[in-house]
Amino acid sequence: MDALRRRHFPAERNVVPAHCTLFHALPGSERVPILAELERLCRTTRAFGMEATGLRSLGRGVAIAFSSPELVRIRQALAREWQDWLTPQDSARIAPHATIQNKVSPETARATLRDLGAGFTPFTATAEGLALWHYRGGPWEPVRRIRFTG
Repeated sequence: MDALRRRHFPAERNVVPAHCTLFHALPGSERVPILAELERLCRTTRAFGMEATGLRSLGRGVAIAFSSPELVRIRQALAREWQDWLTPQDSARIAPHATIQNKVSPETARATLRDLGAGFTPFTATAEGLALWHYRGGPWEPVRRIRFTG
């Protein structure tokens, strides 16, 4: 998926590796309890498979859609824990996906979807852990990557 991002994502915006976003905007003031909860969760969770089921149009980009009951379960547990902090976007139901192209013209996105769709074969990816990033008004800063060890 990282190779697809390098090929299709605008280079100046491709600063985060391929991933499935669980939350878009957690409060930086709650960094310590957020990290504690992520570490606790990762200690009790084993790596798990996620089924790539197809491609998804993002309008101005393309994503690989995933089916993963385990990822949804993890996301729901964290959302319950952090419900008072969540934005409307983060309160909504998750549709697991990995963005491989974004911030391009709709025409470019449609062409990418058509080209990749012609040869897409479902596959299994492995979720190895969770990562927390801090958005600094443009650049992203990695905070911590925590592997599943359960």
